[in-house]
Amino acid sequence: MDTGTVLGFLQEILFLIVVYGAFLMYSMMKGTQALVNLTLALYLALLISLKFPYYEVILGSAGSAKTESILAIVVFITFTLLSKWLFNRLMPPDMIESSFEYFGKKLLFAIGAAILVMAFSYHALPVTELITFGSPINYLFAPEANFFWWLLVPLVLLFLL
Repeated sequence: MDTGTVLGFLQEILFLIVVYGAFLMYSMMKGTQALVNLTLALYLALLISLKFPYYEVILGSAGSAKTESILAIVVFITFTLLSKWLFNRLMPPDMIESSFEYFGKKLLFAIGAAILVMAFSYHALPVTELITFGSPINYLFAPEANFFWWLLVPLVLLFLL
């Protein structure tokens, strides 16, 4: 395989790699329960943001499509942080574990959270306005019919682990 082909493929899936790496580092620093709480917070933030009635008020002052996208993502991140705070109160991540303890679970939970963010990026958040994804990622996450199944994968991982 040609080095240019490998580099081109890595460039196309760079966003997925960065998101996965961020979740993996978060789980290594904070623990598996913190990543589980964050994953559940992403689900709750999706539910709230889909029916949030004040998007027009917030986005009405934006001048361009990129500014609207950034504001919508900021609102979603706000809902995610508030939801994470709620889940941390309900299920505190007080379990003391080393960075590499339960590493297999951390890998799988990070995959689930990255899948969730990628599914949101295509179907619930205007991330595609800001970032152009490569063809392998488009093939997996862009079809509307796959959105349900991508939402289900992290739940199955949470259930099985």
